Amino acid sequence: MKSQDIRKQFLQFFESKGHLIVPSAPIVLKDDPTLMFNNSGMAQFKEYFLGNGTPKSKRIADTQKCLRVSGKHNDLEDVGFDTYHHTMFEMLGNWSFGDYFKKEAINWAWELLTEVYKIPKENLYVSVFEGNPEENVPFDQEAWDIWKALIDEDRIILGNKKDNFWEMGDQGPCGPCSEIHVDLRSAEEKTAVSGKSLVNNDHPQVVEIWNNVFMEFNRKADGSLEKLPAQHVDTGMGFERLCMALQGKTSNYDTDVFTPLIEKIEKITRLKYTPNEIILNESEESIKQNKTNIAIRVVADHVRAVAFAIADGQLPSNNGAGYVIRRILRRAIRYGFTFLNTKEPFIHSLVEVLANQMGEFFPEIQAQQQFVTNVIREEEASFLRTLDQGLQLLDKVIAETNGKTVSGDKAFELYDTFGFPIDLTALILREKGFELDEAGFNAAMQEQKNRSRAASEVSTEDWSILIPGNVETFVGYDQTESEVKITRIRKVDSKKDGVLYQIVLDTTPFYPEGGGQVGDKGTLTSSNETIQIIDTKKENNLILHFTKQLPENISASFIAKVNTELRTATSKNHSATHLMHQALREILGTHVEQKGSLVNADRLRFDFSHFSKVTDEEIKKVEDFVNARIEEQLPLIERRSIPIQQALDEGAMALFGEKYGDTVRAIKFGQSMELCGGIHVKNTAEIWHFKIVSEGAVAAGIRRIEAITGNAVRNYYTTQETALADISSALKNPQDTIKAVVSLQDENAKLKKQLEQLMKEKLDGLKNILTSEFTAINGINYLTKQVDLSMGATKDLAQAIGSSMPNSFVVLASIEDNAPNIHCYIAKELVASNNLNANVVIKELGKYIDGNGGGQPFFASGKGKNSAGIKEALDKAIQFTK
Repeated sequence: MKSQDIRKQFLQFFESKGHLIVPSAPIVLKDDPTLMFNNSGMAQFKEYFLGNGTPKSKRIADTQKCLRVSGKHNDLEDVGFDTYHHTMFEMLGNWSFGDYFKKEAINWAWELLTEVYKIPKENLYVSVFEGNPEENVPFDQEAWDIWKALIDEDRIILGNKKDNFWEMGDQGPCGPCSEIHVDLRSAEEKTAVSGKSLVNNDHPQVVEIWNNVFMEFNRKADGSLEKLPAQHVDTGMGFERLCMALQGKTSNYDTDVFTPLIEKIEKITRLKYTPNEIILNESEESIKQNKTNIAIRVVADHVRAVAFAIADGQLPSNNGAGYVIRRILRRAIRYGFTFLNTKEPFIHSLVEVLANQMGEFFPEIQAQQQFVTNVIREEEASFLRTLDQGLQLLDKVIAETNGKTVSGDKAFELYDTFGFPIDLTALILREKGFELDEAGFNAAMQEQKNRSRAASEVSTEDWSILIPGNVETFVGYDQTESEVKITRIRKVDSKKDGVLYQIVLDTTPFYPEGGGQVGDKGTLTSSNETIQIIDTKKENNLILHFTKQLPENISASFIAKVNTELRTATSKNHSATHLMHQALREILGTHVEQKGSLVNADRLRFDFSHFSKVTDEEIKKVEDFVNARIEEQLPLIERRSIPIQQALDEGAMALFGEKYGDTVRAIKFGQSMELCGGIHVKNTAEIWHFKIVSEGAVAAGIRRIEAITGNAVRNYYTTQETALADISSALKNPQDTIKAVVSLQDENAKLKKQLEQLMKEKLDGLKNILTSEFTAINGINYLTKQVDLSMGATKDLAQAIGSSMPNSFVVLASIEDNAPNIHCYIAKELVASNNLNANVVIKELGKYIDGNGGGQPFFASGKGKNSAGIKEALDKAIQFTK
């Protein structure tokens, strides 16, 4: 059975059981501050489990793209080495929100696996929760009894809290679970060893394929459990593992989920992948083949994760979720570089295979194919350059190492600063006869992790519920103030922000951060006090108002009032963003798509797909286009509850990676129409004027424009006028200021040429003079001198004098801007025959000028702070000739 059919059968089965089939949420989470990525099927439904929202149906089924590479669920280092762990995977799931419970969930799981998919019952094992007396959670007798009617009792396993009690996080909904495991071993292996003994013991052919979680409890901040008001079912079945079972394979990578990618890698690298069924011996050839297999699995797995993350809007970067994606891609590049002998970019060419294979069910990968390909290609080229640079730096580290063990700190610097993989460092060192101080590296790595963990550590208390029920209403589109009551509060303590309080109101005019727009600020005022709202965010469908203190009387009535000055300025920038998006598509082409934005009161920032610099002429056209729309005084046409398909049919722009409901809010100004939940002006005339202040690249195929509107434009032009007046005044108020500046530049260029000629003549003269001052010491032509030159000129002179004399050892020093600098040239024949090293010389002499430096064995430079130490440094240099 093909993987596409397996997926369809799952969804059709649960549709027949009254489930609503919903699409996968984006793999990148943009509205959940607690998670970077969807790491499980239930992530998009958290608000329903928490009681903060109402699902479209009490029964839902889907297949969810998941990514597990960070935090508690981290499979990255296992990927490639075994046959069943992945970074990105599909989670098939069925959900019940206060509807059916254990009986239906278990019976349907058994029916689908054994009657529809026809997996032999004798290949299946199940587990139930054994209970935990410490937490007063009993043995799951109900699940046991249900299973006992379906399967032999000796195939039911009792599981502990680690294996059979599922929790969303440190706090939140949780409950016992019942796992289903499949034994894919041969008949001989099953006869020799019982599959029951291999369950949950990391056996590659005895694996969990389905987990049925029964949400019954809520984990509180103090660790205690309380019963949920409603019981829910949350199930997840690993699609890739299910395909392995149904296609008669013993490795996920041997299924048609991965074979098209592997075949393409084989074609590119001209290396052969051996399926898991082929048992390798311990010969050198087999060991090499195993390394090839691992590398091919790494590449095939990682390109899926990276491609879908980029298609969903997450670009590789140096921080946050972007860093995780870059790290995954670089791991794939590194394995290809080391074990597949790929020195040129090639992973990008796999995106086409992925789009053809998965585009039917996940249309975003097909629609974004070219963009994803280009981004990955640029990332590959960049990291291959980094690898080349790292190899040179590693050679330098080796040259500076005394003995045969390279410092762990040095290796960590290569890893942390330059992105050079530690396993590649270790491999190269072994090939060159060196060892890596792994303990030192691990200590440096742990120290960094501790710093990072401490900086991001957050302690969140339980909610104190003042008004029960889901009663919150957002009125911010129509009002900037309203009378409110507090429904719940909680305290949050973090190293970064200190102690803050999150307040939820029954009604709020405050817009929560989202869609690129920052959250509102303002006040919460009662009859006797005013509390500052410093930010507004949304989490699990709750609008959270952040304060540094709580009101004295939290049960009082309050007036919630938005800072309208900030709100108005922000709305101008947000509406201008829509107009600019329209302008870019008109002027640059319809390939332009929004890839990120930030809208606040000061300015707007807009990232978009485009593969060349936007010219000055194009920028002017964009500005003119937007300002023309402002002058047209276009009214806002807002529809808050339009069916999404109708909006799209009418031409509304939807963004890849955003999660939309069945009904959406559409914002229209003239011909510009976008799906948007943000705050906008009522008429484009309110924007007043639009001005682009910068344009540049932020990633491969991604450009960024920053722009301003309203009062910021007034201030911009005022600053420009003042600067022009100051320049004119400095030039004695010429009639034509620009002409005067050009004349000044021409004069400066002539003087610079004259100065360069004079400096050349001075250097030639000094060279002739100093060449006569060499002293012969032990067969070495030795010269030290302080000269009155710039640092650059001193460096040039040292090299010129040194290269003019055989067996030369030259040390020159000078002072520039009150800072001493020192340079050492050693003839290459002396480096080889006398074991002299300019690097060592500079590091030693640098001590006398309170400085340091470096370079190559035949030439090195240093800079310091203590000019008075130059004489002693030059005097000490002679010791190196002895």
